[in-house]
Amino acid sequence: MKLFDDIPVERPATPLLDTLDTPAALRAMSTAQLAQVADELRAYLLYSVGVSGGHFGAGLGVVELTVALHQALETPFDRLVWDVGHQAYPHKILTGRREAMPNIRHHGGLAAFPRRAESEYDTFGVGHSSTSISAALGMALAARTRGEQRRVCAVIGDGALTAGMAFEALAHAGHVDANLLVVLNDNEMSISENVGGMASYLARILTSKPYTTMREGGKKVLSHLPGALELARRTEEHMKGMVSPATLFEEMGFNYIGPIDGHDLPLLVQTLRNMRDLEGPQFLHVKTCKGKGFLPAEADPIGYHAITKLEKNELEKNGDTPPPLKPTAPPVKKPAAPKKKYCNVFGDWLCDMAATDARLIGITPAMREGSDLVRFSREYPQRYFDVAIAEQHAVTLAAGMACEDMKPVVAIYSTFLQRGYDQLIHDVAVQDLDVTFAIDRAGLVGEDGPTHHGSLDLSFLRCVPGMVVLAPADEAECRAMLSAAYHHPGPAAVRYPRGTGPGTEIPAHLEPAPIGQAQVRRESGAEAGRRIALLAFGSLNTPAVEVAGRLDASHLNMRSVKPLDREAVLSAAADHDLLVTLEENVMAGGAGSAVNELLAAEGVRVAVLNLGLPDAFVEHGKPAELLAECGLDVDGIEAAIHRRLAAADAAVAKEETR
Repeated sequence: MKLFDDIPVERPATPLLDTLDTPAALRAMSTAQLAQVADELRAYLLYSVGVSGGHFGAGLGVVELTVALHQALETPFDRLVWDVGHQAYPHKILTGRREAMPNIRHHGGLAAFPRRAESEYDTFGVGHSSTSISAALGMALAARTRGEQRRVCAVIGDGALTAGMAFEALAHAGHVDANLLVVLNDNEMSISENVGGMASYLARILTSKPYTTMREGGKKVLSHLPGALELARRTEEHMKGMVSPATLFEEMGFNYIGPIDGHDLPLLVQTLRNMRDLEGPQFLHVKTCKGKGFLPAEADPIGYHAITKLEKNELEKNGDTPPPLKPTAPPVKKPAAPKKKYCNVFGDWLCDMAATDARLIGITPAMREGSDLVRFSREYPQRYFDVAIAEQHAVTLAAGMACEDMKPVVAIYSTFLQRGYDQLIHDVAVQDLDVTFAIDRAGLVGEDGPTHHGSLDLSFLRCVPGMVVLAPADEAECRAMLSAAYHHPGPAAVRYPRGTGPGTEIPAHLEPAPIGQAQVRRESGAEAGRRIALLAFGSLNTPAVEVAGRLDASHLNMRSVKPLDREAVLSAAADHDLLVTLEENVMAGGAGSAVNELLAAEGVRVAVLNLGLPDAFVEHGKPAELLAECGLDVDGIEAAIHRRLAAADAAVAKEETR
């Protein structure tokens, strides 16, 4: 295996990889050729991610596994389902998208995750973890129903296997005796570190045709002898248990093989070929190293989970030596940074509030670095709970703690809160429990695309009885609103965007913001008949400042989505000719809908223009590009208002000519 300690500045020479427009050619290659493909694939992956930015360590860790899977399986006829998709970059390179990789996650480029519309090799669209086994089982059962002899394989990581959904699917697969292969990509030693000669030898023996023939034939013979079959089963089980954690998966109905070395390409190919032809549920445990082959990533797999794009001029200024990589989630945040990210504002607030209240508990579903709970986890380890990828459990765990007069704070991304929605309603809201939700990545998050945009939370939270929903305009309001939500004696959520805000100075105090009280930031000086009021929620207060100046409009920072500031809305309606609501959320059921409902309930008639995200799943790209595409940048908002005014003027003129 070729090792790298920097990222190639120029496209590396990949003569054998360049011949692979589909994986079919892999099936005619020798072992030496497959090894060369793996080396070239790793080199090209390093180069392309350096150009584009994106998920990094997981893909490096499955280079050999990806080559082996496509060599052993007849893809795309055989179905290959990747979990989450962080590790699917090598898969994309091998399946006809090699030259498009430098544009992955860019607007109009390849999607960050497997996507069915992008390739026939992407059998299931993913983005959230722990779905692969369920989806693959569905495909396997469909094939069985239709009498098709296709094989189905799910590749899941040890992190994703922590979710209950994965175990529900495993249990069901064993129950229905499906022809399903599950490959566990174990790169964190969370189950076993038993990799070596004995485990590899066992894998060869247990998947070999002589063994499987003898095993099944022997069972038929022993079935006629009282007690002999059970004795043989127990003997086999205990032999496996001596060298591998087989018992759990065997008890769920799977034939467990492994663990084996996930970077031993010949062993992987041989094992997968053998397992492809076995009947019933099969489980292959593969041990890999995240970031394999790139020494900095091997040393820091968390920091190099993903990297930012490396600019060409930055790479070339010192010859061919690239600068140090910039991890997207550094393990230690830099407090001296002039502009803090919203997640940093939350992380600081959490520690400061914890110092004042011993009842505060911090909970996250595997988002310690992303939500910036690193400092909290170190300073308050007894009050910090990372529940792994188990959003449902995270919410109900918080509910149980709230029942005991604790003050849980659930730090969660908007897109992942969707997975705990039932628990939010039935376990928290119905009981009116004091749980604070710090909702990160609200709105358009950028390059990860529609599976990760937080475009629905205002709508699905606003309809929950008793829920308080706050949306800060800047960093200072974020801190104050977190305090307000924390002190509110019931369920409350603060939703804030990814990245940095406008750069507002953040106070050191913990004074709460008023709930349900808007802030007038600008009064219109326009004459009657042309007076416009911008009612902005959360992040769209930033473009609202410039739009209000251009149009001489009033600007209200609404702050609170629920409860809505009734008096502020009615006052604006009485004193303006057009109300424009602005939100980085879908318009259906969102903040603008709340304004419309209030006006209708009060019998107030005034022109209203609702602006927000469209009734569509927004694609991937930089947030600024996507906001412009959705008409939510300064120019887009202004243009929409001018169109509305022009339409109103045309309607008046038409009426006057009658």
